[in-house]
Amino acid sequence: MNSRQPIPVVVLAGFLGSGKTTVLNHLLAGRGGTRIGVVVNDFGSIEVDAMSVAGQVGDSMVSLGGGCLCCAVDGSELDAYLEKLSAPVHRIDVIVIEASGLAEPQEMIRMLMASENPDIRYGGMVEVVDAAEFDATRARHPETDRHLAVADLVVLNKTDRVDATERARIERELAVLCAPGTPIVGADHGRIDPELLFDRRPWTETRGQLSFEDLLAESDGHGHGRDGCGHAHAAYESTEFTTEQALSPRRFIDFLDRRPAGLYRIKGFVHFGVPGYDERYEVHAVGRFLRFAPSPWGRGEARVSRLVLIGSGTDGPGLLRELEACREPAPHEARPESMWCVLRYVARPESESEPGIEPEAEPEPSDEG
Repeated sequence: MNSRQPIPVVVLAGFLGSGKTTVLNHLLAGRGGTRIGVVVNDFGSIEVDAMSVAGQVGDSMVSLGGGCLCCAVDGSELDAYLEKLSAPVHRIDVIVIEASGLAEPQEMIRMLMASENPDIRYGGMVEVVDAAEFDATRARHPETDRHLAVADLVVLNKTDRVDATERARIERELAVLCAPGTPIVGADHGRIDPELLFDRRPWTETRGQLSFEDLLAESDGHGHGRDGCGHAHAAYESTEFTTEQALSPRRFIDFLDRRPAGLYRIKGFVHFGVPGYDERYEVHAVGRFLRFAPSPWGRGEARVSRLVLIGSGTDGPGLLRELEACREPAPHEARPESMWCVLRYVARPESESEPGIEPEAEPEPSDEG
């Protein structure tokens, strides 16, 4: 029985030219000691994107050529690649699938949700949008609207190529096209903070274990990024919350449901203390994607809830006040059904439901493509 936590699998999507590979390269360059497995899905026989990232992840990269992942590679083949990357010998922390510009992200999400591999879990879908070509892309690819509707986080890339008025217009349109509450992160040259998607480990934990890590660390300029842009995380704020009191599942879910669009990521673990549900509930949110994972408390481990909230333009003290209001002084008196609102976000492999995706937010399948 494998006691490891499942590895999150993040889908990085966007149409050709949006800057997906640039975003991926930036994530790899700023990953610290985090071990990233990469699945590069190129459309066509010349895998230019694969070659551009191959030198950064060594033998942890799997390249799928000759077609679109969602239609040319079946689920069993994808599972085989993910099984290879999630093998304990690689000690991978997170897997990123860079989808073909012609891929259907909704189908990829379904494939990941249907995977029977206990070592992985779906970690959210990030859609990269070209700000300078936004209107042209929508005209050329009407399915853009459908892709945006299932995104958990949108990266509005190439914002340096549009003025403030144009950027504001695009952001207003994206807010309409995306599901309510979907965060929109502005970026130029694909520079976003890796902490928005996954935890970074110190170099000392894994340094030198992947083929190109030492070389990459030297070229990184001591944490300033390969392009010398400085720390991307300077644009984000981090708020930490700790309490020894149990949280009300209903009030906590209400808080998560109304979280502001500028709150990009939430991570940590929660103690609810409801009879029959005394486990430690890890919480992971990227944009509007939300997942809980229950696990036993360690021997002698204090029943404490600890959360880190990462965002931009958020009201830290206000968020803390809202979380304080979620505390429950008498969890032992709560009825077991009060946990249902949490359990809908717990992965159940045998269930036909898709935890983590709001049913009303997912558009009906289309005959396009």
